[in-house]
Amino acid sequence: MLMKTSRISFLFIATALVALLAGLFAGVIGSFQYILPEFLKEVLPFNKTRPIHVSLVITWIFTAALGGVYYYLPQIGGRKLYSMFLAHAHLVLLLLTGVCILIAYLLGYFGGREYLEFPPIFALPMLLTWLLFTVNFIFTINWNLREWPVYMWMWATGVLFFLITFGESYMWKFAFFGNDVVRDMTVQWKANGSMVGSWNMLIYGTAFYVMEKISGDKKLATVPSTFFFYFLGLANLMFNWGHHTYIIPAAPWIKNTAYIISMTELLILGNIIRNWSKTVSASLKHIHFIPYRFLMAADVWIFLNLILAILLSIPAVNQYTHGTHITVAHAMGTTIGINSMLLLASIFYILSLEDSRFISANLVRLKLGLWLSNISLLVFWIALLAAGITKAVHSSPGEVTNFQALMHSLSVVFELFTFAGIGLLIGFFILVIPAIKSLLAIKSAS
Repeated sequence: MLMKTSRISFLFIATALVALLAGLFAGVIGSFQYILPEFLKEVLPFNKTRPIHVSLVITWIFTAALGGVYYYLPQIGGRKLYSMFLAHAHLVLLLLTGVCILIAYLLGYFGGREYLEFPPIFALPMLLTWLLFTVNFIFTINWNLREWPVYMWMWATGVLFFLITFGESYMWKFAFFGNDVVRDMTVQWKANGSMVGSWNMLIYGTAFYVMEKISGDKKLATVPSTFFFYFLGLANLMFNWGHHTYIIPAAPWIKNTAYIISMTELLILGNIIRNWSKTVSASLKHIHFIPYRFLMAADVWIFLNLILAILLSIPAVNQYTHGTHITVAHAMGTTIGINSMLLLASIFYILSLEDSRFISANLVRLKLGLWLSNISLLVFWIALLAAGITKAVHSSPGEVTNFQALMHSLSVVFELFTFAGIGLLIGFFILVIPAIKSLLAIKSAS
């Protein structure tokens, strides 16, 4: 019997899924504004749509990852969650802060930086939510570090480095950083890049836990090759942000280190998932069909994004692609293709444990949603690459770029990724709605 203290996780996961759908809906509105500049211009212009989309998608990633940790942690340690009060306070404060940020965006109040464009005052309650989670994490886990599987190390690292990088992302409030362009941009990119690394640790740790449980092979989370990946991921978290700063006159060793490390992490993760898939028997693949398929989908996106990440990390290529739609394609491939597929594998694994009929009762629509979302994402990804390559070519030395003419020439590409975005939204809608209903029904019955 699963511990009752894990039930709060269902509300976190349901909240995350709502944020995912809302974020995708905002993204579709934004894509329509590319091809129809006057679309909702007076009500919801693009300068509001974009931060709403970004904030909601980031909320989906973090909240789904934390919901998974809240669920799995008591099962690993064999003990109750330290404080249900803190967990509920975490959720309430998260919801209140999120609603306030959305209202601020809608009213046109900004003041932050990239990814965190909301007024800085909201950083305080957001930081408090993470501190509440950290307290629960610290007092729930077993502190015998020698017994820790790799996913425990990943979760602990993700929590620690989020607190560090979140603080760094507001260093621009201090004159020493904010009044110096080079120092300011370097620290901002370092903070943002490492913050992505912190949520990757939470997500990849969750994926390792699910893979261990599906296969029944506990060695997966303890073998040296897996810990090698953990330390490589840690090195990526701390250093690979440097490939974003090639255009900044920072120390060369930072850029060189970032270039080398950027080539490695996804390759190792993809290799681990493929090796794991070989150990899963046909019967287990059948029992955990949907979670297994999401893990395999993530593996495909790891391969595609690895190729793109390597190219983006080459300085001679980066100087043309930085700031184009190619960067957006890289972000979408990682956020939706890898991270979201891994998180959905975790969510559907939890649902298969809690509701034995859920997968079988919804199998047809889950398979449809899986295929539609991934095919739509692939078309979306290719369209973004086409737009980015076109812009990079027209931005080459010696080329005189007429921006208006360039955007007009890309209208067909923008139409393509708009319709692909609609397909992506529909695909996720098919997947998410039954999951939310099931999560809330399980929570109500507990």
